[in-house]
Amino acid sequence: MYIGLGIFLLVLGAILYFAVTASIGGISLATIGLILMIGGVLAIILSFLMQAGSRRTGRVTTTRESHVDPATGTRVDRTDIDPH
Repeated sequence: MYIGLGIFLLVLGAILYFAVTASIGGISLATIGLILMIGGVLAIILSFLMQAGSRRTGRVTTTRESHVDPATGTRVDRTDIDPH
């Protein structure tokens, strides 16, 4: 989710920083572009860190047990999931 936002901020910031030479009422668009590019890089880094963290904590323990019911002769399967 943040990767797309980060790319958008990078592109918008680069356009403002490198392509636009105007200023609005004493506000430098180049400075705003630089701030947007820094925000885009931070959004991408944050996205990678969140994905790496969710991979480590996303582990579960699964226990499967299967046996045949002697009364009916049918197979009975049981699965327990322990999400730490």
